[in-house]
Amino acid sequence: MLKLLGFFCLAVVCSVPCERLFGQKRPNVLLVSVDDMNFDSLGCHGCSIPGITPHIDRLASQGILFSHAHVTIAVCQPTRSVWLTGRYPFNNGALGFQPIRRNVPTLTEQLRKAGYLNGILGKVKHLAPRDKFAWDYMKVQNELGFGRDSQLYYRFAKQFLARTKVSKKPFFLMVNSHDPHRPFANSKQEKNRKKRKKLKIPAASKIYKPAEVTVPGFLPDIPPVRREIAQYFSSVHRADETVGAVLKALKESGMEQNTLVMFLSDHGMALPFAKTNCYMNSTRTPWIIRWPGKVKPNRIDKINLISGIDLTPTMLDALGLAPLEGVDGKSFLPLMFEKKQSDREEIMTVFHRTAGRRDYPMRSLVTKQYGYIYNGWSDGKTVFRNESQAGLTFRAMQKAGKTNPEIAQRVKLFQYRVREEFFDYSKDPDARKNLINDPTKQKTIQEFRQRLLKRMKRYHDPLAEKFAEEMKLSVR
Repeated sequence: MLKLLGFFCLAVVCSVPCERLFGQKRPNVLLVSVDDMNFDSLGCHGCSIPGITPHIDRLASQGILFSHAHVTIAVCQPTRSVWLTGRYPFNNGALGFQPIRRNVPTLTEQLRKAGYLNGILGKVKHLAPRDKFAWDYMKVQNELGFGRDSQLYYRFAKQFLARTKVSKKPFFLMVNSHDPHRPFANSKQEKNRKKRKKLKIPAASKIYKPAEVTVPGFLPDIPPVRREIAQYFSSVHRADETVGAVLKALKESGMEQNTLVMFLSDHGMALPFAKTNCYMNSTRTPWIIRWPGKVKPNRIDKINLISGIDLTPTMLDALGLAPLEGVDGKSFLPLMFEKKQSDREEIMTVFHRTAGRRDYPMRSLVTKQYGYIYNGWSDGKTVFRNESQAGLTFRAMQKAGKTNPEIAQRVKLFQYRVREEFFDYSKDPDARKNLINDPTKQKTIQEFRQRLLKRMKRYHDPLAEKFAEEMKLSVR
C-alpha cells in the first residue's frame, strides 16, 4: 500500500505544474547574447573607454559577473548549439555551421515540456534544425534592422512578453544582438552592405575616433588597425543599446522580479588571434547573471572557471527541472549562491570548422593562469583562413610585415601556427610569448598535456587517440 501511495505521489509531482504544487510560478528566463564581443570590451570587465557599455555594466552591478567564464568553441553557430544542448560539438553534431543531430535533446524542448513559452530574437538560423529548438515566437536578422536596431528589439521583446502574459505561461526568451559582428559600424563594409542589399541598418549613435580607443595587445598598433578597432567599438556601444532596450522592455512588463537574466558573448572579436581560435581572447566571455531575490548583487567571481557546456545544466537546475540526458556540462548553480564547488579549476575549449567549411582541429586546456593549445592541423604547409582576415586589420598586418619583421612573424604565426602553444595568461593575456620550449615549464606542460587527454577521453573526443599517440602520453 505504501509503495502504491508513493507511486501515486510521484505521478502527481511529475504531472502538476510547479505553481499549483508550491503556490508560486516558475521563474522566467531572459538569455541575452552579443556577437563577436571580446570579454574586456565592457566597462565592467576593464575597458578603458568611458561609457562604452552603460546598460551591460548596470546589469553586472545588479548580479554576479564570472570573471573566468569561457565559451566552449569560438564560432557563432557551434557555440550556441553547445549552450542549448550542454554537449561538446563532437557530441551534439554541430562541429561547424551545420545542425545538431536529431537525437540530441535541447534546453528549449525541455522547457516546452515544462510549460514554457520559447522566443528568440536574432541568430535564428544559428540553431538548427529549427524544430529541435521548439520556438513559439521568432524574429530573424532582417526583421531586426540586420540585427542591429535596438528599437526593433525593444518592440518585439514587448510583443513577446505581452503574449506570455496572455498565455499565463513562464517564458524563455533568447535575445541575440548581431553587433559587434562584422560589418562594423560606420565601416566601408557596412556602407557597401547597406547599398548593395538595400538594408536598413541603423547608424551607431556614437562613432568612436581612432584616438579614443585602445588597440588590443594581440594586434599591432598601426593606423588601419586602430581605425578598424574604432569601428568595432562603435558596434560594441550599439550592441549595449540593444541590451538596454530589451532590459527596458522586461522592466516595463512587470515581470522583472521573477526573471533570471543571463548575459554573455558568443566568443571574441572577429580579428586575428581572437575568433575561431583557442586563445584566451577567443573563448573568454563576460558572463553576467541577475536573479532578483536569489543572486546577491554587485559580485564578481574571480575564482571559478565556468564553460558554455554548463549553461543548459545550470538553467534547468535553477528552474527545478530534470536535467537532459548525455550532457557534458555541469550546473554551477551553487556558485551563484556563494557556495564552493569542485572541478572548477580548469576547462577544455575546442575548435573544429570555420564558416568556410575548412577544418582546423584545435584543443586547449585553460586555467586561471595557464593555457595549453594543441593545433592538430598545423603542419607548416596548411594555411589558416577565417573571417577574421576580412576588413582592414589583417591586410594592414600583411602590408606592414613587408618592412616590419615583428609584424611579419605575427602574420606567419597566424597563418601557419605551430603544433603546440603554452602561455602564462597571468603575465601574458595576449598570448605573445609561447613557452612551449621553455625548460623551466616542461613539467607543467607535460601535466597539461596529460590533463587535457584525460578530459578528451572523458568526453569521448574523437581526437583523443591521435593526440595521445603524437604526444606519447600514457592512457590512464
